[in-house]
Amino acid sequence: MLKSSIQKLPTVVLVFMFLISAGCAQISREQNSKVEIGFIDINSDMKLRRMIVHHTTPKGVVLFLHGFPETLYVWKDISLILARDYEVHAFDWPGYGLSSRPSVESFSYAPQDYARVLKEYIGKSGVDTSKLVIYATDIGALPALIAALDQPNVAKKMIVGDFAPFDRPQYMYESLQSLKSKPSSDRTRAYMNSTRDEILENAFRRGLPKDEQFEISQELRDDMFRGWSQNNMTSADAFYHYYSHFTRDQDYFESNLNKLTTPVTVIWGEKDIYINKEMGVEFANKANLELIVLIGLGHYPHLQSPKRTIAEIRASLDT
Repeated sequence: MLKSSIQKLPTVVLVFMFLISAGCAQISREQNSKVEIGFIDINSDMKLRRMIVHHTTPKGVVLFLHGFPETLYVWKDISLILARDYEVHAFDWPGYGLSSRPSVESFSYAPQDYARVLKEYIGKSGVDTSKLVIYATDIGALPALIAALDQPNVAKKMIVGDFAPFDRPQYMYESLQSLKSKPSSDRTRAYMNSTRDEILENAFRRGLPKDEQFEISQELRDDMFRGWSQNNMTSADAFYHYYSHFTRDQDYFESNLNKLTTPVTVIWGEKDIYINKEMGVEFANKANLELIVLIGLGHYPHLQSPKRTIAEIRASLDT
């Protein structure tokens, strides 16, 4: 019996050493995925804070576009995992985080303006668009789609969700409806600016049962607070200006929907209270796109279920 155990020992040791080696290799890959956060001038008047997680031989490139009230830090944890195989980019939209906040006389903060920012970022950063997947949510999605109307090869594929592609106020949360026209938009803007702490604390929880609510990282929380107000403009102000042009740009997109040839997948949180999933159903049906309804998830699926987001992106890059 003792002899038999001694004979098996080398095999056990080898297996154990292999598992340790594999684990160390994975840790090493994650440590080698350096998060680079800095700034890029996309034109003479606009500087964006961006994050890049590099890979020496990437299988593809991912560009994340955040929503309200987020910053690029919303993508950091997901990016580190994806960077095992891909290069990952994200940036703060103008009016959010630490990106520029030009005056509304020179930049309207409209979806069409954001579309130009997106195209300029891709051009300046030298991303290979034939290998690029854009993942855009909330206020980031319509600009991405408008960019695709003008430049179909802006990306290999897009994944968009939880946003309002068409002017359908009946699918929108009441406070969002109120931002689409004056005088209600002015009242909502003032209220949002007076309730910053409540917005940043509860925006991600709203509409979800208590046992399904989730926490965000302290790093993201701190960055949203730090970036809320910069250069005499808040993120609520930028959101207000975006919405003041929203109906115009929604109508533009819908009237030109037949020009959309970039491959697009639509994803939607089943329990999204800000933009009802029926908006996603109508958009997908009208544009003849694949729709994936994320059962049990709300408006921020990338925070509520990061693994699902990662799986969707990998599927898009590996096909």
